[in-house]
Amino acid sequence: MPTSSLIQPFLPSELLQKKSLRLQLLMVALLTVFVAACGKGANGNGSGAGATRPPAEVGVVTVSQGDVALVTELPGRLEASRVAQVRARAAGILQKRLFREGGDVKAGQPLFTIDSAPYAAQVASAKAGQARAEANLAQATGLAERYKTLVQANAVSKQEYANAVAAQKQAEADVAVGRANVQTASINLGYAAVTAPISGRIGRALVTEGALVGQGDATQLAVIQQINPMYVNFTQSASEVMKLRNGLESGQFKRAGGGRAASVRIVLEDGSEYAKPGRLLFSDLTVDATTGQITLRAEVPNPGGDLLPGLYVRVRLEQAQATNAITLPQQAVTRTAQGDTVMVVGDDNKVNPRTIRIGSAKGNQWVVLEGLKTGEKVMVDGFQKLQPGATVKPVPWQPVAARPAGAASAPAASASAPAAAASSAAK
Repeated sequence: MPTSSLIQPFLPSELLQKKSLRLQLLMVALLTVFVAACGKGANGNGSGAGATRPPAEVGVVTVSQGDVALVTELPGRLEASRVAQVRARAAGILQKRLFREGGDVKAGQPLFTIDSAPYAAQVASAKAGQARAEANLAQATGLAERYKTLVQANAVSKQEYANAVAAQKQAEADVAVGRANVQTASINLGYAAVTAPISGRIGRALVTEGALVGQGDATQLAVIQQINPMYVNFTQSASEVMKLRNGLESGQFKRAGGGRAASVRIVLEDGSEYAKPGRLLFSDLTVDATTGQITLRAEVPNPGGDLLPGLYVRVRLEQAQATNAITLPQQAVTRTAQGDTVMVVGDDNKVNPRTIRIGSAKGNQWVVLEGLKTGEKVMVDGFQKLQPGATVKPVPWQPVAARPAGAASAPAASASAPAAAASSAAK
């Protein structure tokens, strides 16, 4: 007698019925999966012996040529266009501060006052000396004129007349010295009122009222910076500059802006682009021997004072335009040490590699200078679907942001449904 028949009378009837029901459900689920797999193989979607795989869909872009701006992004730092150190040129006690720290000032605006009493006294003394010299000049001139008539009548000697003329000229020189002393004293008196040398934004005061300034050296009182416009200093590789110049000379590139100064855009630290464009002022004539870089400077308008000196920025510099150039998404180009290649879909829908020459980057695209023709189709995505020598189905490529959400997750969900049913039946 079989062992199962001996054990079966000792098992409860309800337990036997549940076990039988589970086995039946498990067999139904396995049979469903098997039938579905056979159906896929018959329709060509499985791996059956007679299955025919359809062409894989790949995203492509159609090549078009045109003038493309060659934009280079370089690191740079902002700098005030003019910087003036306000110093005390008159020695004395600082009496007043006449400006608001951190505010804007105009050229010639009073900033500080220094005790001017000693300088006013010097002006008075210089004027008195000038008056004395002028009196001596009047006396010497009268004497020389009298001696002139007397010497003609031989009433005085020629030597006496010569002495009178010399005294007159010496008195004229003393008057000139007196006038210079008055002017010098007036200048020193003017230095007691410290004014702004340039227009701009002034920082904090470096001294306070009651301090002795200008004693021995010109004490620095404040700093004024002109921040409209601003300068941005940045560096570029000397090899890139030479390559650009060679392209301009050969006609491969043409100068941006019709020969005017190159356009400059400022990218701030948060990635946003400054609204107002700038212009390139100059590029240095000397290459830094340690870094191989050339220093360049651009001017950027800053009417609102949003840009501050010393701020780190990125500079987008448009120096030239490539004629008959092509732009491709960067993911379409494979870059190796042996060169840059793309996958071109031919008229027979076959994919073939093609070697190209890359220029600069423009956003998330490469500028292609050589290797492609107008109308050719370049593969952008679907590389994981490629089979050696297989035919593909090219479709217009769409960026990831433009694709419908959840499109790729639906097949995966439907494929996992039979497995989920089988798992729940087995429990």
